[in-house]
Amino acid sequence: MASALKNLSDYDERSLKDAAGFSFGIVVADWNAHITHALYEGCFDTLAKHGVPDSQIHTLQVPGAFELTAGAKMLAEKHKLDAVICLGCVIKGETTHNEYINYAVANGLTNLSMVYGKPFIFGVLTPNNEEQALDRAGGKHGNKGVEAAVTAIRMAALREGLKGDKPSIGFSA
Repeated sequence: MASALKNLSDYDERSLKDAAGFSFGIVVADWNAHITHALYEGCFDTLAKHGVPDSQIHTLQVPGAFELTAGAKMLAEKHKLDAVICLGCVIKGETTHNEYINYAVANGLTNLSMVYGKPFIFGVLTPNNEEQALDRAGGKHGNKGVEAAVTAIRMAALREGLKGDKPSIGFSA
């Protein structure tokens, strides 16, 4: 759903599990820092609001969105994390560089999720211009960092809930 139709900061707080027992990584790109740091604030504040102590939020800054995947892998190797949130902003601009970067990051995070068996969250803005980015970094469409934190909490809880399930073959009646 387009963020123009839904505020990125809106969610049912009661539907989220208390996240006090979880540990999260946040990788934030420095490129477009005035935007990505606003995403980070929304993300960090949302994790804290849902019980995650500061000591269980591990942050790593990387130069740009393309480096988010490598930074996420570094954090996952250094800390025992329940989810890794990647925050960046790739503005379309005059060339097609955005397509290559966005695809590489999305693909890289998907691969990391499969390899590590835990969620790596794509919190990257992909706007056509700076105004659209600002609208999604705490502006009129909310904050993508909040949405990424909520997604990370939900996915960490889902993963935790499935740990006791035994693998089966076929369908159960």
